[in-house]
Amino acid sequence: MALHPALAAVRAGVRRVLADLDPGSTVMVACSGGADSLALLSATVFEGHKEALKVIGVTVDHGLQEGSSERAAAVADQMRALGVGESAVATVTVEARGMGPEAAAREARYSVLGELAERFGASVVLLGHTRDDQAETVLLGLSRGSGARSLSGMRAGFDRFRRPLLGVTRADTETACMVEGIEWWSDPHNSDPRFTRSRVRSVVMPMLEQELGPGVVEALARTADLLREDAEALDNLTDRQLHELRTDQGVRVAGLAALDDAVKHRMIRRAAIDAGAIATELTRAHVLAVATVVLGQDGGKEVQLPGHVTAYRAGGLLRFRATVVE
Repeated sequence: MALHPALAAVRAGVRRVLADLDPGSTVMVACSGGADSLALLSATVFEGHKEALKVIGVTVDHGLQEGSSERAAAVADQMRALGVGESAVATVTVEARGMGPEAAAREARYSVLGELAERFGASVVLLGHTRDDQAETVLLGLSRGSGARSLSGMRAGFDRFRRPLLGVTRADTETACMVEGIEWWSDPHNSDPRFTRSRVRSVVMPMLEQELGPGVVEALARTADLLREDAEALDNLTDRQLHELRTDQGVRVAGLAALDDAVKHRMIRRAAIDAGAIATELTRAHVLAVATVVLGQDGGKEVQLPGHVTAYRAGGLLRFRATVVE
């Protein structure tokens, strides 16, 4: 009997990211109880057993909804029923600290997943993001006026985290669950209009598909792939140029001025972050201010950057120092 195409697609994505692991390695799967992560978990158990891998399922309780602990316990039971070698529930406290609720929850989630991966000795941690998630990420980046790195969307892998399903649609994961008789939970936050991503998912994307025709998701995901190649090439060039122009005291202004804007601005941003500027708060306006005010004709002014860092020019160098707070 032929394997259903949706199930085959999910398993193929998982098989690719597990191919370089040694037999006996531990694989951790983050599972929310939704269709995406349950399809991922089931496929990982199937493919992992063939390669003698130990599969651990982890669900994170963010404590943001009433009954979240009971929901997490139910997901843990479901993961065990699907055949994981071990399951765990991680409870986190979400602290905004100047971030939106979605970003704060994401930061708490990745932090605890990293800690558990260390504890379990997991070689990789698998995340259930799909092509639809990728398209939504690109659209959100466009709405914020972000650069190529943001528009590149989610990476297929970073550190020990991997996303096997970026080439698979959300409809495929739901179909894969139905084929295997897996019931999934629909998180009410995913349709809550208070959250930006939920509005993109439930309102904006369907409208774009209706007005522009089918294929918007695929086009946005393809855009992410193309921009990621460009961003990686520019980042590599920036690394090489920064290595050549950087001294112990700063970055040579003459060398910076000779660079194309795309590389020059990346270098300014990289140098500022290395000096202690807060990456998430360092905007393009800050970078352009350094390029025009500090590196301009007179170079006599300073620019204060987030993180109590001041950029200034002295001795032919772009320099940074701690901002004096009175």
